[in-house]
Amino acid sequence: MEHAIYLVTLVGAALVVAAAFSSLIAFRFGAPLLLLFLCIGLATGTDGLGIQFDNARLAYFAGSLALAVILFDSGFGTPLNALRQAAGPALSLATIGVLLTTGLFGVVAYYLLDLSWLESFLLGAAVASTDAAAVFFLLRAGEINLRERVRSTLEVESGTNDPIAIFLTISLVEIIAANASPQARVLVTDLVLGFLLNMGLGAIVGIFGGLAIVRLVDRLNLDHGLLPIFVLTLSLMVFAAAGAIGGSGFLAVYIAGLIAGNSDIRAVTILKRFQDGMSWLAQIIMFLVLGLFATPSQFPAILLPAVLLGLFLIFVARPIAVWLCLMPFRLPRPEVAFVSWVGLRGAVSILLAITPLLGGLENGRLIFNTAFIVVLVSLVIQGWTVGPLARRLGLIVPARLGPLDKVELELPGSAHHELLAYRVAPGSPVARGERIPRWARPSLVLRDGRSMRFQDMGRLAAGDHVYIFVPDRYPALLDKLFASRAVVDPEDADFFGAFAVDPARSAAELEAAYAPGLTEEERKLTVGDLVTERLGGHAEYADRVLIGPIELIVRDVDDKGKITGLGLSLEPTAPVARVPVFLSAGEIADRVAGFVRNWRKRIKKQSAEAPDDAERSPQPVVERATDEG
Repeated sequence: MEHAIYLVTLVGAALVVAAAFSSLIAFRFGAPLLLLFLCIGLATGTDGLGIQFDNARLAYFAGSLALAVILFDSGFGTPLNALRQAAGPALSLATIGVLLTTGLFGVVAYYLLDLSWLESFLLGAAVASTDAAAVFFLLRAGEINLRERVRSTLEVESGTNDPIAIFLTISLVEIIAANASPQARVLVTDLVLGFLLNMGLGAIVGIFGGLAIVRLVDRLNLDHGLLPIFVLTLSLMVFAAAGAIGGSGFLAVYIAGLIAGNSDIRAVTILKRFQDGMSWLAQIIMFLVLGLFATPSQFPAILLPAVLLGLFLIFVARPIAVWLCLMPFRLPRPEVAFVSWVGLRGAVSILLAITPLLGGLENGRLIFNTAFIVVLVSLVIQGWTVGPLARRLGLIVPARLGPLDKVELELPGSAHHELLAYRVAPGSPVARGERIPRWARPSLVLRDGRSMRFQDMGRLAAGDHVYIFVPDRYPALLDKLFASRAVVDPEDADFFGAFAVDPARSAAELEAAYAPGLTEEERKLTVGDLVTERLGGHAEYADRVLIGPIELIVRDVDDKGKITGLGLSLEPTAPVARVPVFLSAGEIADRVAGFVRNWRKRIKKQSAEAPDDAERSPQPVVERATDEG
């Protein structure tokens, strides 16, 4: 017995270490890291090194707890401004998008596999949601500097669509396991009512649970080493409590993380670091367990239809669902195309594919194996191409800041102030003599191993370490002062235009200088307001607006979203590939209105030219008659 404990511990720890080392490969060669985790699990499983693991209940239990940890961390790290910006598109994708994907995929699965209609839709529900772990890794750890709107939409969608897919999958498993054949109307009604109850209870528990976490952390004077474990345990209690009363535990834990992360919770820096590490561990464990549970020797029997289903999901089902969901929102076509491509499937789909086995369904293993292959196809094709496609579509923007060396230190007894330690980077504004704002209070400077008061140091030099007390709202502004110049790629040298434009200047001056064809109302605006209006009321860093012969590029915005810097290009070269599909409702309306206007102009022109033609038409006859005479 004792020997077995040591052996299991050794093997388990070795797998986690191997997965951690594989991250070096992923970062070095751009490989999808989560695919490597799955492959390690497959290589050590039944058909690899021979580790026997076929306990579906244990796999589902471990995967569910790991997913709860990941979702809490996802909510904790999602700022409210990102949620507000992406709430409409993301929630549309997380609800209607999941249903559309389930339906489209289920229809094709019915004809490619030996499954009933309900089983086909069950398989579609299992693979309908994007994987939060895969999306967060590719966007955050992959160092892909995307436009903020696109990043927020993908992250919020991946964090909120899991509860819907989980509810739909479990409901279909229960119906099939009961050998029920409900009418379509009854089935839809039951699913809708069950969904509202499940999501409603989950949301309520999540809100109260998040508020309780914040209150307990602030009230209890726990040791800093115990505090992160206490918060993690409370999040799992929220997850379990919501599930115990029939709600969505996954939605509850995500909302609890969202509330806790956007409040003035104590020791937020310590909590973020701990949860980041726990999220990594949860991802590794979840993918390794699911990889161990799979049996690759069973894959060849269904390999061809499963691969075809994976390709259909990537190239047809997901794009159609995304286009229909995002049609009401006036998003540029490149952004819609990118969102449709970054619909990575991962551990959640494999986890949901275990539920048919737990329900004792006859085709449970077939559904699981098919979903596993679909996930592998998604990670291989989409995981390798996210970065290149973002560059192709012009969604990657130059970095705002160069290298920055900053450490956040927790201040006991104050949730509204921070102590930041900066290392002065060569070429940074403070190294060039820029003054530190009055609201920041430098307290200590370390230079060449000596500590001195800031007032005694004079001008800061590269390599100095500066300790500054600041209000919690302003650290982002200090980052600009202490960061070095961003290294601009040669391809991005002209990204922001050759000329700078003051956003406060009148748009009428722009019309006088370049004649871009502004309306009378637009000439009364400032240039910054003009750009904001053309962008639909919200501007963000690196947005571009083409106005006649010129192009205006947003160089910077403040914390309130107001444009503070603009560039102007006389030779518009926006690095955006044309996408022939994914028209939004606004673009469709514009094209229809343009077609109607052109049609009316042609009608008026034809009616205006008709009398002249009638008057001119007899003349040649008269001339010919005269010639004949």
